[in-house]
Amino acid sequence: MKRIWALLLLGGAISVGAWSLGKTEAPPADESARYRAMSWDQITEEAKGQTVYWYMWGGSDAVNGFVQGYVSDRLQEEYGVALKMVPVTDAQVFVNKVLGERLAGKNRNGAVDLMWINGENFRTMREADLLFGPFAGKLPNITFVNTDAPSIAHDFGYPVNGYESPYGSAQMVMIYDSARVPDPPTTIEDLLAWIRAHPQRFTYPAIPDFTGSAFIRHLLYYVGGGYQRFLGPFDQDTFNEVAPELWKLLNGLKPYLWREGRTYPETHAQLQNLFSNGEVYFDMDYNPNIAANLIRQGRYPESTRTFVFNSGTIGNTHYVAIAYNSPHKAAAMVLANLLLDPATQLEKMKPEVWGDLTVLDVPNLPAPWPSRFAAIPRPPSVLPPDVLATHKIPELQAAWLDAIEKGWKEHVLQQ
Repeated sequence: MKRIWALLLLGGAISVGAWSLGKTEAPPADESARYRAMSWDQITEEAKGQTVYWYMWGGSDAVNGFVQGYVSDRLQEEYGVALKMVPVTDAQVFVNKVLGERLAGKNRNGAVDLMWINGENFRTMREADLLFGPFAGKLPNITFVNTDAPSIAHDFGYPVNGYESPYGSAQMVMIYDSARVPDPPTTIEDLLAWIRAHPQRFTYPAIPDFTGSAFIRHLLYYVGGGYQRFLGPFDQDTFNEVAPELWKLLNGLKPYLWREGRTYPETHAQLQNLFSNGEVYFDMDYNPNIAANLIRQGRYPESTRTFVFNSGTIGNTHYVAIAYNSPHKAAAMVLANLLLDPATQLEKMKPEVWGDLTVLDVPNLPAPWPSRFAAIPRPPSVLPPDVLATHKIPELQAAWLDAIEKGWKEHVLQQ
């Protein structure tokens, strides 16, 4: 209950009066056990005729078109389930909605069925008992996923334990202009040497920009000897041991950065402009397809290419989860399973559709799926999926990010 009150105070979107709203409903019985005891045919039969309300970020025309077209059509035609996409600008919208229903005692027939979620929002809802599950192990198509992979088993370092089903993934790539950098550094050590040898041709976005924060996390892994020691809950002793080396490294780079580190791009978009103008020779992004898209738009030169560090680059997975009081859990599970269907993942990965990376273990898919994924057109600026997959390393739990970002502002930006 303390956790719920903390969320209430942090979110600021739910009235304390919710505690006294109307007549409360009895909490549902252990529905996860009931569904685990059902066959998949029984689940799909129960789902037939239901409408599943999927709350998700709605800021991309490409993503919206994929969901409201391809996914919605297949869900209706193959399973008799209607899909209602509920677009939101921020995950906090549905977090607060489900929490508000919990505080009001609305433990059944909630507004939210499925949610596109990851990171801190998942941890928040999981620790407040706002999620149904575990359910992912029941999905037939989960067998196509390597659920033991660190970037899938842990969502920003927090164990998933079947309360989310993976949906797609993102991974940091370094972007460079091969006309200016014919031999890019593929280790962090070599990148640092390149920066020192080419003053003012490199920079990164300032915290709190997410891309700049991710770049700094790569350097944390570097000075800490790898990501392994940072997995799990935040450890102050470990941070106190490693952070001074990180600040020392970043401060030592300042004289060699764009504008000698006196200022940083405030956003990733500003870094993109610097790269486009030739002021800096490197960019970075969580979308491995972004360089191809910007080349197509005429913003980046045709010579733009991408690479990942030999030690790997940080990737994260986006998932779907089911609200604890969803009235259409069977339909939500059917939709989650459809999202893992190889045909769905293939369609989603096509650059002209979305370009989102698959979460499937493609090399181990049954024929002919590996060859179909391999046949997706890939421009020279986009790395092969197998290269990305074998160089993907996990994110950190949110408390680590908070400490890193606060420390950077104090020990780097203000120095």
